[in-house]
Amino acid sequence: MGQTRNVLFIMSDQLRHDYLSCMGARHISTPHLDRLAKMGTLFRRAYCPSGVCGPSRMSFYTGRSATSHGATWNSVPLSVRELTLGDYLRPMGIRVALAGKTHALPDLDGMTRLGIDPASERGRLLINAGFEPFDRHEGHVEPPPTSNYSEYLRAKGYDSERPWHEYANGVTLPDGSHDTGWWLRNSRFPLRVDKADSETAYMTDRALGFVAEQADKPWLLHLSYIKPHWPYCAPAPYHDMYGPEDAPALSRGKNERESAHPVVQAYYQHEEGKSFAREEVVNTVRPAYMGLVKELDDNIGRLLDGLEKMGRLDDTMIVFTADHGDYLGDHWLGEKEIFFEQAARIPMIVYDPADDAVRGQVDDTLIDGIDVVPTFLTALGAPAHDYVVEGRDLTPLLRGKGDDGRRDYAVCELDYAYRRARLVLDQPAQRCRAWMVRAERWKYVHWLDYPDQLYDLHNDPDEMVDFGVDPGHDKVRAEMRDRLVEWFTTRRIRTTAPDGFEADRTDSHTKRGIHIGEW
Repeated sequence: MGQTRNVLFIMSDQLRHDYLSCMGARHISTPHLDRLAKMGTLFRRAYCPSGVCGPSRMSFYTGRSATSHGATWNSVPLSVRELTLGDYLRPMGIRVALAGKTHALPDLDGMTRLGIDPASERGRLLINAGFEPFDRHEGHVEPPPTSNYSEYLRAKGYDSERPWHEYANGVTLPDGSHDTGWWLRNSRFPLRVDKADSETAYMTDRALGFVAEQADKPWLLHLSYIKPHWPYCAPAPYHDMYGPEDAPALSRGKNERESAHPVVQAYYQHEEGKSFAREEVVNTVRPAYMGLVKELDDNIGRLLDGLEKMGRLDDTMIVFTADHGDYLGDHWLGEKEIFFEQAARIPMIVYDPADDAVRGQVDDTLIDGIDVVPTFLTALGAPAHDYVVEGRDLTPLLRGKGDDGRRDYAVCELDYAYRRARLVLDQPAQRCRAWMVRAERWKYVHWLDYPDQLYDLHNDPDEMVDFGVDPGHDKVRAEMRDRLVEWFTTRRIRTTAPDGFEADRTDSHTKRGIHIGEW
């Protein structure tokens, strides 16, 4: 039995839960992630805090829901008032660093109000969601100064002012010419970078380099892969490793479009909704997505082998997860956001070196992405901070001690005010909110100003029959709505008063010479 001194927090962007063989996928094999699952605990029913990169990640970093931290979409900065993993762990002497993506936007107005220079050490941490930017690379925009990727590519001989754009996201066409990988039609072609120089391989190398540099000081490294997020292009040989015949059957009903919820109907009018309704798009993108997943899995294998050689598997907790999933044409949708399982449910594997008694455990407890923060705090011996942190510590589950019974549901949120759907529906920005509650059998979605949705996941796992307005399910909807009310009323809003604060101040005014209402 080892002792947990470090944490490797791995997140893959836009990775579906059902594209891992340890999660039951039959169309693809992910032996290295399967190996990690056999080393620890596989949580088969984990849900993202939000089906959008930014709010989901800010919840993963704070241990708080988007409703609480306020960064409800990609364009919304995380407030300077919010505490993140770095704020909890750095005072304990733990190095908290980032290799990859955060999708964090800085609260520059808040920093100005507090007189914090963005170029200062504190400002730098706030800009990077509390992480030290060992190598921050967002992957959907040109690499910022905090990334060494462009410099790396030039040093490897990719001669360009924009090597990330032209090589890491550029493809080679059959006639030898080049084009951008951003167009879905080009997903079938290989990237211009060698597989050893792709974003996935590069960030794996950077993570191994970081770990190799560490001596006695404990650390938490957030290794955040951009793939299999778009652009859906892979380097050779992954680009044509799979064909349309290898992909799973589409999960979408013939009449689903006509009977869809009004907001889902509006999402059909997005560009990705129109594209992924087409068979040629699905048949082109899905095989490329599978190739990206396979490339990711191979690099996880390299990572695990490297950690083992360095002896880090004896003292490092490893968490592998995703910020959300991807529709890839299921339910006639592209991208993510809406609450069907393909987007809201995520992979979650936790390896805890501190308990050899539990290995290869499969757990079906409903858990949230916000649960990783309190789990990290426990693993590293930090205070719980549960007057701020809303997630629950997974340690009892990791050690086979069962569920604490505090919660029998998971919650996911959506703010679609920044999406075309709002314009299609002519909906006020402040009313573009929805919350999903996933319980043992039922999935319930509450939309502001629109009908509820309700799915029986025991009898309808593909979510084709919506009981949201069915009078025969009034009682079930009421029970699910009660769970949502409970969730709202247990958000941590008194975040400046630690536990025990009340005990010292309850009915204590007379001790301070204050006499209220006394004769």
